Amino acid sequence: MPRATTSSRKIFMALICVMVFAQGSDRGKAAADSRLWPVGDSAGWSFDVLGWPNYKPFKAGDVLLFSYKHGAHNVVQVNTVAQYSMCEVPARNATVWSSGNDRITLARGMSFFVCGIPGHCQKGMKIAVTAR
Repeated sequence: MPRATTSSRKIFMALICVMVFAQGSDRGKAAADSRLWPVGDSAGWSFDVLGWPNYKPFKAGDVLLFSYKHGAHNVVQVNTVAQYSMCEVPARNATVWSSGNDRITLARGMSFFVCGIPGHCQKGMKIAVTAR
């Protein structure tokens, strides 16, 4: 089997470096293209935030910032339209954030978030977001 010459090895290594750099810069571009969305704008994660997502161009990779007084609210991601509509928080396996400064990265498709404190979702503390 023929041995690779020094120059062909250098060319091969240069190509590998270019490919690695190109992949890294695509990731950086995706991160740079993401947007931080403060849920509820200046009011934060509060009652009557239901219509806040309307007409906003969310994309996969964007980050929702839920700001609220720690202990007064939380954020629960529910999985179905039915759970969202009925304000049903799953008894098990629900993802819950409660720091008061929660950052959630959106995946492509529909995402549903409610406040899990009893009665809060029913008072409009829920949002449905579609990320393209």
